[in-house]
Amino acid sequence: MGDTMNLVEHLGELRRRLMIIMAAFVVSLLGAFLFVRPMYDWLTRGMEVKLALLGPSDILWVYMLIAAVFAAAATMPVLAYQLWAFVKPAFTEREHKAAFQMIPAVTALFIAGICFGYFVVFPVVYSFLGGLSDGQFDTVYTAERYFTFMAHMTLPFGVLFEMPAAVLFLTKLGILNPQRLAKARKGAYFALVVIGVLVTPPDLVSDLLVIIPLLLLYECSITLSRIVYRKRLQEQERQEREAQESSGEGLVQA
Repeated sequence: MGDTMNLVEHLGELRRRLMIIMAAFVVSLLGAFLFVRPMYDWLTRGMEVKLALLGPSDILWVYMLIAAVFAAAATMPVLAYQLWAFVKPAFTEREHKAAFQMIPAVTALFIAGICFGYFVVFPVVYSFLGGLSDGQFDTVYTAERYFTFMAHMTLPFGVLFEMPAAVLFLTKLGILNPQRLAKARKGAYFALVVIGVLVTPPDLVSDLLVIIPLLLLYECSITLSRIVYRKRLQEQERQEREAQESSGEGLVQA
């Protein structure tokens, strides 16, 4: 019965944390929606063609999509903190401190990934696909399709850029180490190349613009893991040395 109650309590705690995250997202969404028109004007600056609408409700969907992306970035610190608070009881003091320190990094990397997708990947892919139809078709872009395409080119990179933070955290917990990451380099490179090819059009320049940063992120993750792993070994050696000195003093006193 006690185990059942514990499970129910954990589920209730998870539900409460999820509700807080959803509330933060809704508040951020409403706040972003107040400024969505300037956001729209900024995102469509310099466009040679005017976006079209196929129905009265299309503009509402477009505004909601723009506001949702900004709200997702604004909600990341709350999401990271709530996840940390939920798993905190299962961690030791050292582990939950390590997890707490990851919250700013998770937020910064998510925003950096979105910026990389928007400023680097999206313009290249957009120009490539636009060039395919240049002079052959009458091009009409709907606002809904345009911003959905933009979201597909930006949000995945927000997630992919979390790789260094995840590797750093797992190394602090002792689940990963630089040796394992180095051995898995070939498989990881292959997976990242496949991801880079899938999210870009079939031309070499676009592929390289995505694949090279992803590979650099993996190498940065290995470097961070090596630094954290070295510090972790030094901390373990220090604790073992203190334990030996303490036991030695106890024998002398006896």
